[in-house]
Amino acid sequence: MPNAAHATRSDFAEGALKALPVIISAGPFAILFGAVAVANGQTVAEATLMSAVVYAGASQLVGIELFGQHVPLWIVVLSILAVNFRHILYSAALTPLVDHFTLPQKLLSFFLLTDPQFAETLARGETGHKVTFRWYLGFGAVIYFPWVVMSAIGGMLGKIIGDPAIWGIDVLLPIYFMGLVLGFRRRSNFLPIVVVSAAVSVLAQHLVGAPWHISIGAIAGIALAALLPPKTQGAAEEQAS
Repeated sequence: MPNAAHATRSDFAEGALKALPVIISAGPFAILFGAVAVANGQTVAEATLMSAVVYAGASQLVGIELFGQHVPLWIVVLSILAVNFRHILYSAALTPLVDHFTLPQKLLSFFLLTDPQFAETLARGETGHKVTFRWYLGFGAVIYFPWVVMSAIGGMLGKIIGDPAIWGIDVLLPIYFMGLVLGFRRRSNFLPIVVVSAAVSVLAQHLVGAPWHISIGAIAGIALAALLPPKTQGAAEEQAS
């Protein structure tokens, strides 16, 4: 019994430590969201509540910007759906790894699902480590609670902090996401899928506009992955080397 308790504590701590670089990178954007939300007419409490309930950084920024322009509600909903469409694919991919969770644990897990949570969970499962609920919760909690707190700080101090680009901290999150993408570089057909997805996304941004380019680029990558035959183990290892 003591060993089991130690194992669960270790899983939680391991997940929490793994998430620290994420919140360091995402923190400036939580602060930015709080500032933008207040600038668009929300109170600090409303901005904090939105971070706590919606908990989807890009979608929160899109929603706030659209609310500030007084556009129809259906456009706001569709825009947020376009940004978050990838989470449908995320949850489907992670289901085999979290299928042993109870129903309440699954509901909480999918609420905490973010891009880093998906990438790290998938990487953990593919390296043969069991994805325990304690590990998943440790990773998710260390991102969620600071995100909510920093949104409140952004709402209170956003005008003082100003644009994150001035401080050079706007590049932290893109660098982290690039690291996540490169973590999958050994997977079959990685390079052509990434190139096509990126190219289509850029093209869609110019022709269709944001935020639809995110989902369009993702769908293009998925379509190519479905069309290309997976490489054999030997060919994949040769390409990786």
